[in-house]
Amino acid sequence: MANGNEKDFSAFVQEAGLIWGPSPEIYGGLAGFYTYGPLGKLLKNRVENSIRKTFNENGYREVEGPTVLPNEVWKASGHLDTFQDRTIKCKKCGAVFRADKLIEEGRDISADAFSNKEILDFIKKNKIKCPTCKGDFEEKIEKQSLMLGTVVGGKEASLRPETATGTYLPYIRYYNYFRKRIPFGVFQIGKAYRNEISPRQNVLRGREFTQAEGQMFVDPKEKNNWEPYEKIKNEELPFWSEAEQKAGKFSEKKISVEEALKKKLIKSQAYGWCIWLAYTQFRNFGIPQERIRMRQHHSEEKAFYADDAWDIELNLNNYGWTEVCGVHDRTDYDLTQHSKASGVKLEAVRDNGEKFIPHVLEIAFGSDRPTYSLIDLFYDKKEEGEGKTILKVPYHMSPIDVSVFPLMKKPELRDVAEKIALELEKSFVVDYDFTGSIGKRYLRSAMQGTPYAITVDYDSLKDKSVTVRDRDTEKQIRVKINSLTEILWGLLKDGKKFGDLK
Repeated sequence: MANGNEKDFSAFVQEAGLIWGPSPEIYGGLAGFYTYGPLGKLLKNRVENSIRKTFNENGYREVEGPTVLPNEVWKASGHLDTFQDRTIKCKKCGAVFRADKLIEEGRDISADAFSNKEILDFIKKNKIKCPTCKGDFEEKIEKQSLMLGTVVGGKEASLRPETATGTYLPYIRYYNYFRKRIPFGVFQIGKAYRNEISPRQNVLRGREFTQAEGQMFVDPKEKNNWEPYEKIKNEELPFWSEAEQKAGKFSEKKISVEEALKKKLIKSQAYGWCIWLAYTQFRNFGIPQERIRMRQHHSEEKAFYADDAWDIELNLNNYGWTEVCGVHDRTDYDLTQHSKASGVKLEAVRDNGEKFIPHVLEIAFGSDRPTYSLIDLFYDKKEEGEGKTILKVPYHMSPIDVSVFPLMKKPELRDVAEKIALELEKSFVVDYDFTGSIGKRYLRSAMQGTPYAITVDYDSLKDKSVTVRDRDTEKQIRVKINSLTEILWGLLKDGKKFGDLK
C-alpha cells in the first residue's frame, strides 16, 4: 500500500488527533512522554480491549497493582543493580544514545548480544553518525540505570519499569483465589516508566508507556503435559531461529509448534502454547501475517534466568523489523528471589503433598507499540487528489465504528440523523458530523478509519431508509433505519461482509 513519506505520516499522526508530543508541547516537550489525542485514545482502547479478550478467553484473569514499589522489591528482583542500558556519547554535541539501538535502527540486525567492542567496531566500520548533529561518537561505552526513583514517606522507592514484578508479589493471594490449583494465569495492563536513554521513534521508545503482560504460573513437571497444547500443536508460526539469524537469512516458511518442539527450538509444550497465544494476539489486532516473525534470543542475549526466550517482531513501514513482544520462560527465578528477600514461602503443593515453587511463563508487551503499528501499517496516502488519506485499520479495530451524516443542515434531516446517532451510540462508537459538504465528510470519516458512513437524505423521510457507505470499496446500499443496529452489529462484531448485504 502507498505509505507516503515520513513527513506526511508524522503530520497525519498529529493532525488526525492520534498522538501528540513530546508533551507538554507548549513548554517545549519532555522527550519520551506523549499524549494520545481523541482518535488515538479510542484506537488504544481497542488494542487494550483486544488484549483483555484474548487473555480472558485463554484462562487469564486481570489484576491491577501499584506503580510504585519500595526499593527492597527492586533489589530482590535485580532491577536496582542490573537494569541498565549501554550508552555512547557524541563527541560534537554531547548527545547520549543507547548503543545497541543506534546500530539496529534502519538495519535488520539484533545488537543486544554484541559485546562493547563489537558495538564500537560496528559503529566505526559502518560510519554511523550522531542522529542529532551528524558528529562522531566517543570510543567508549558506559551504562545508565533505567530506574526512576522517588521517596515515599521517607522510604526510597522506584516507579515500576515493568508490570511483571508487581504481578508476582501477590502470589499467595492468587494461589488461594484459584483454589490452590496450578496452573493459573493473571495479567496486568498499566503504566510503567523507564529512564530511557534517547527516546525516539514516537511511542515505540518512551519513558512512560503502557504495558500488558500475562503471567502463567505452572508446575515445572507439567510443562510437557500441557492439555491446551494438543489443540494448537499443528499451528504454523514464522519461527526465526538463532542459527538462521547467524546465517544472515530469514525464511518466511512457517513450521508448526510441534515441529519447533521436536527441533528443540522451544523446550516445552507449555511454552509453545504461550508463543502461539502471543502470535495469535497480534493476528487478532489484524496485523498481516507476512508482517510478523518470531525471533529467538541469542544464547549470549538471553537473560540468565530464562529457559526460553523469543521476541515477536513486526515489519513496520517507517522503522523496519521492530520488537513488539517478548515471550519468556522465567523458571522459578522471580518467586525464589522474592521468597528469599521477604522471608515468605511462595510455594504450591502437588496432589501427592510434594511442595514446589511454580515456574512463570511470561508474555510481555504493551499497548503503545501495537497502537503505533496499526497506524504505521494501515496509513494509506493516495498519490492523486487532495485529502485522499485513509486509515485502513481493520474494521474491528477502528477507533470509530460509524459516522452519521445528514445530507444537508436542514432541521428535518438533522432531527432524523441525531436520533439515529443516539440510538447507535448504545452499541457503537459514533461520530455525528453535519459540517461541510458530504464529500468532505466522507473523506474525514475515511481519514479517521471509520468503516461505515450513514447518510440521511430526503428519501429517508419517506421510506425510513438511509444510505450506508463502505470505507474501502466506497460502495453504498440502502438500509431500513430500524435494521441499522442489527446490520452494523453483524458487520462489525460477527464478521459479515458488506458485499453480501442487499
